[in-house]
Amino acid sequence: MSRAVVYQTFGGPEVLEMRDVSEPHAGLGEVRVRVTAAGLNPMDWAISSIPETAATFGITVPSGFGYDFAGVVDEVGAGADGFAVGDRVFGGAMAKAAADFLVMKTPTSALDALFHTPDGISDEVAATLPVAGLTAAAALEAIGPRPGDTVLVGGAAGGVGVFAVQLAKLAGARVIGTASESTFEFLRQLGAEPVTYGPGLADRVRTLAPDGVTASTDLFGTETAEAALALGVPPERISTIAAGPNPPGGARATGGSEAGPAELARITDAILAGRLTVPIAATFPIEQIRDAVALQAGRHVHGKVVITL
Repeated sequence: MSRAVVYQTFGGPEVLEMRDVSEPHAGLGEVRVRVTAAGLNPMDWAISSIPETAATFGITVPSGFGYDFAGVVDEVGAGADGFAVGDRVFGGAMAKAAADFLVMKTPTSALDALFHTPDGISDEVAATLPVAGLTAAAALEAIGPRPGDTVLVGGAAGGVGVFAVQLAKLAGARVIGTASESTFEFLRQLGAEPVTYGPGLADRVRTLAPDGVTASTDLFGTETAEAALALGVPPERISTIAAGPNPPGGARATGGSEAGPAELARITDAILAGRLTVPIAATFPIEQIRDAVALQAGRHVHGKVVITL
């Protein structure tokens, strides 16, 4: 037997259960990963709590939980290419990640992806990268930050925001990030100039950047995108990830699926070079999955939350 987080009905963290399940094994064209860490994302608890969100990913109950993971390949089925027993790996497996073992087909798909973990990157850090890293990369690719830009990042202290801030800085831009005052010092350490979100945001940003804002990405909803429009940022240089398919004012909707594996390699190279850090706010053993999801869903955590197995 092995352990897996499952839920039988949609709801809050209380519906998540760690259960003993039959141990899966690699079949034809498959590899099995012994999971050591699973990174949490807002997407995970949105899927487990909102039936309409789950439906967009083709998920019905009962279901497993989580997407981002890292671990070690411990079984390779006949015909599986590209991986060997003992390989350290990370990737994404829809509604499967929070479990002792998961089985992946090879070659993997765009939705369920598997990559080799570079030496020098821990499993805990690797387990934070697929969703947040690729989403941040896509959000910035849509607006093209460059030297001389002043970029306004909405939700800068969140799991995606910590990547977006640093990637925009690496592109040579000045970064202003929206957050609560309790996160200001944290954002300054990442290289952003913090500003309080909420009513009056455009005026506060105008005070910080009297010469103007040239690009913006909203990683939370629409408030930052609307402020950027009010500040005169062209819609084609505003991106959103959580405003639905029709963001305000003609801004560009995007998401992690629009970024490719090359972006992950760029992120891991930056981590190895010491130019990008991954703040891990908290780690929880899998037995405390409900506490971990409650913390992550509260939207006040600074950085990433990781489950360890």
